[in-house]
Amino acid sequence: MNPLNQHFSTPYNTAPFSKIITNNYLPAFKEAISKAKIEIDNIVNNKANPSFENTIVALDFSGQELDRLSSIFFNLNSAETNDEIQKIAQDVSPLLSEFSNDIALNEDLFNRVKAVYNLKDTLKLTAEQSTLLDKNYKSFSRNGANLPEGKKELLRKIDKELSQLKLQFGENILAETNAFEMLLTNENQLSGLPEGAKEAAKQLAESKEKEGWLITLDYPSYIPFMTYADNRDLRQKLSLAFGSKSFKNDALDNQNIVIKIANLRYDRAVLLGYKTHSHFVLEERMAKTPNNVEKFLNNLLEKAKPAAHREFENLENFAKEFDGLDRLQKWDSAYYSEKLKQKLFSLDDELLKPYFKLENVIDGAFTVANKLFGLNFEEINNIDTYHKDVLTYKVIDEHGELVSIFYADFFPRAGKRNGAWMTSFKSQYVKDGLNERPHVSIVCNFTKPTKSKPSLLTFNEVTTLFHEFGHALHGMLANTTFPSLSGTSVYWDFVELPSQIFENWCYEKEALEMFAKHYETDEIIPMDLIEKIKASATFHEGMQTLRQISFGLLDMSWHGQDPSGITNVKAHEVDAFNSTTLYPDVPENCMSTTFAHIFQGGYSSGYYSYKWAEVLDADAFEYFKEAGIFNKSVALKFKDHVLSKGGTENPMTLYKRFRGQEPKPEALLKRAGLIK
Repeated sequence: MNPLNQHFSTPYNTAPFSKIITNNYLPAFKEAISKAKIEIDNIVNNKANPSFENTIVALDFSGQELDRLSSIFFNLNSAETNDEIQKIAQDVSPLLSEFSNDIALNEDLFNRVKAVYNLKDTLKLTAEQSTLLDKNYKSFSRNGANLPEGKKELLRKIDKELSQLKLQFGENILAETNAFEMLLTNENQLSGLPEGAKEAAKQLAESKEKEGWLITLDYPSYIPFMTYADNRDLRQKLSLAFGSKSFKNDALDNQNIVIKIANLRYDRAVLLGYKTHSHFVLEERMAKTPNNVEKFLNNLLEKAKPAAHREFENLENFAKEFDGLDRLQKWDSAYYSEKLKQKLFSLDDELLKPYFKLENVIDGAFTVANKLFGLNFEEINNIDTYHKDVLTYKVIDEHGELVSIFYADFFPRAGKRNGAWMTSFKSQYVKDGLNERPHVSIVCNFTKPTKSKPSLLTFNEVTTLFHEFGHALHGMLANTTFPSLSGTSVYWDFVELPSQIFENWCYEKEALEMFAKHYETDEIIPMDLIEKIKASATFHEGMQTLRQISFGLLDMSWHGQDPSGITNVKAHEVDAFNSTTLYPDVPENCMSTTFAHIFQGGYSSGYYSYKWAEVLDADAFEYFKEAGIFNKSVALKFKDHVLSKGGTENPMTLYKRFRGQEPKPEALLKRAGLIK
């Protein structure tokens, strides 16, 4: 019997990472799939008439061992991968895709689900039970249960190919990121770079037994160089390397993969009776239709574009005065924006970073969660982790009851993809009267401590930590019966509300004074710096909004139409960006070939949801501000109606229960400085 396929005899039933032998994964998956199939057969062959309990509930709790194993394995494939794990992922993904289709296309199982669904009005279900029944029925009908046999086989083929292409897409980007190194041997080449960034580059070179300073495409190395390095040629070199990942017509190129993924998704949607992939996806979103998404993005574009063009013109004029530059290029953006911000607000990240020691920011997030929701975080060392940098915490409520186990993984390394995300190793649910508590994790890529300094965060990294921690709270505070409706299992354009609202506390004096303390003197961040943070919050907001809209429009251009006529990825992208372009195009660069959110993650036809959720979060935070940002009563409503409820009801119903009304977009436009 494979040790991966048993209830773990570990503290809190946590994943036994150090005991896992990589070779065990494939047999463990095969065994877990086999067990899950038996559970499905038991539902299908039940002699009793189909009921909510023996069909819908049984189905939701089937395959739990497989779910747990998948969450452990695929989280490692993102945060601590290697060639062996990537090879197993390529072998396992088609098996999981096949199994998923075995369920979705199981006619006898669907007939039982349909029989219960047809009795819906007579069953006296709770709101959560009713949602689960709807979700189950739709998951069959939306995934081919009503197709004739020949088309079911075609669907299986498409899904199998998609699962492998998405993995390959991500592996190519990671390989490209790891392959690039810029070794600088003359200290003059680092002119403008803060001491901390120089020290980190020196340390990185030493770790690879090289002389000089090493710059890579990992965010903590890439972003400071692009923001502060005076050497424009080197910024250009780094920018071109970053922007041309998987766009070089070589073995790691993603252009054909992008075209194949887009076409397969379209074919799949048409097979299921939908006009496009976006029509399929958005049916189960708050936005409902591609037309609504495009209307939403274009309305925002109309408001943001004049501001963005004004900001760009000001930046270009500033660069001309500052350096005699005739035309701003993409590799100039962060550099001159930072210089202009310093001029306008006497504020830069180097001034702020001493007040944002990583450990203090973590404590700050914990303190805010304590004041709002009564949570206490205790660091514990008796839990296994997959890497020595991972921190582990026990989260308890005001009554000393276990709420969650929390993992935090903050620093970049070779086996870890760029960016930041929240995930979970174990879901919350209620079974046999026991409320199983979740195991939640956040993964980031922040600057590592150096020999002389602790990890000091930029303000952007502070908001990133709070953002992911907001997602984590959504997972931790889950309190639903069924695993498939728990935590972040919500409509995709609702999932960013808890994360984005939590960022707001980073801008508030009352919150900042609790954790923004100088790492050497313990001095609380001065009031004038807090004022500058608030004043600079809308700096280049028009350009930032335009950038987010451009990504949303690019996503919809791939998925909201028949992509079969697209033969040139770059030309298609240039066309999609046409209404949002500020900088001259860089022929060597391509966004689509590294747009992991939509081609590897779950954001296809969903990238708009970041801006959509900003409307919700700005409106929701207005409510907090009216009552006081630590008001217990408002926090309790947010916890009871949003954070704990997962996907148990329609998100707008939950939101209105919290807020008392539908969200108003004016709050976002006002906060962004786009309207008065």
